Amino acid sequence: MKQNEADAGAVAPTPAGSRASAPPATAAAPRASAPRRAAAQHPTISDVAHAAGVSKGLVSLTLNDRPGVAQQTRDRINAAAEQLGWRPNPGARGLTMRRAYSLGFVLRRDPITFEVDPFFAAFVAGVEQVLSARGQVLVISMVHDQEAEIGTYRRLHTDNRVDGFLITDLLGHDPRIDLVSELGSAAVTLGRPSTPSPFPAITRDYDRGIRDLVGHLVSLGHHRIAHVAGDGRMQHAHGRMERYVQVARDLGIEPLIEPSDFSPEAGAKATRRLLDRPEPPTAIVYANDPMAVAGIAVAHERGLQLPADLSIAGMDGADLGRYVYPTLTTLDNDPLGWGRAAATTLLALIDDGSAPDLTLPPAALIRRNSTAAPRTIRSTRTTSTTSNKET
Repeated sequence: MKQNEADAGAVAPTPAGSRASAPPATAAAPRASAPRRAAAQHPTISDVAHAAGVSKGLVSLTLNDRPGVAQQTRDRINAAAEQLGWRPNPGARGLTMRRAYSLGFVLRRDPITFEVDPFFAAFVAGVEQVLSARGQVLVISMVHDQEAEIGTYRRLHTDNRVDGFLITDLLGHDPRIDLVSELGSAAVTLGRPSTPSPFPAITRDYDRGIRDLVGHLVSLGHHRIAHVAGDGRMQHAHGRMERYVQVARDLGIEPLIEPSDFSPEAGAKATRRLLDRPEPPTAIVYANDPMAVAGIAVAHERGLQLPADLSIAGMDGADLGRYVYPTLTTLDNDPLGWGRAAATTLLALIDDGSAPDLTLPPAALIRRNSTAAPRTIRSTRTTSTTSNKET
């Protein structure tokens, strides 16, 4: 049997009854084989160089895909690395190539956001799908104010902890665009900034979806349709509100806006204010799904029958909407797709120095059980049907 390299220093057994002389000091300690076993489990560049019969410098050039190595030698080195099961060490490569092999996601919201807003959990899952396949990681920092946010961006870049940033919740004249540009880092934005930006943007058209959603409610017979808006400082919240207003006016109904901030708590309060009006709306469209789910809870508290007494709709396409009662009418937003697209685009920008903008499929209407004709319309239709039968 061929002797294992790790056992090369072991002493052969002595036949029974014979006297063995003391082994030399260099061969007496099998512990000396432990480092070789560790190297076999975690091969290094030195192991690859030894197996290929070349210098460590040539191995480093080859494995980092640098020029200066003959193709025949390069093939021999790659074959040796594959046979040994050598894998790059992201930390060591980062020190050599000044790459962190990680992306930064700084979120200026309350940490409870990750617990109650399915969009961010799904978005991060989409990002991680891309990064894990490449042996990279996502660094998430949650901050409460702009000062902490700016400081976090600077620190992550200065400490070389990330190679670029995912920028969400765009603001009007967002200072993060100039900041990341000034730092010399890379970034991708979810949405197109209102000011000039050197970074690729991932966008999705909501105009058609909002028109279809409000038009769906009007076609059911709703004329008092309210919109619970998100945080007005954020571009996407402002854009959704403006689109609702325009569509409502185009369809001949008076817009009704109730401000909020995207959180379920604020969404619930906004719902109570709307239901306390002398003429409450017969339908409410919320800027995101967590607020819509909170609105459903408030309606149940008030003893309303949904959707006969009140129709409710969201705009985020959260999977959660399929499991509430009644199931939530919403827009197909695909947050997992947002995450995959953002990570893929940012990595392309980091690797190649440029990446194009990406437009995702439009947010389409998903009709479920939380929207229907209002009770007055239902009663009229029922009476009309009964009369026709009697006739």
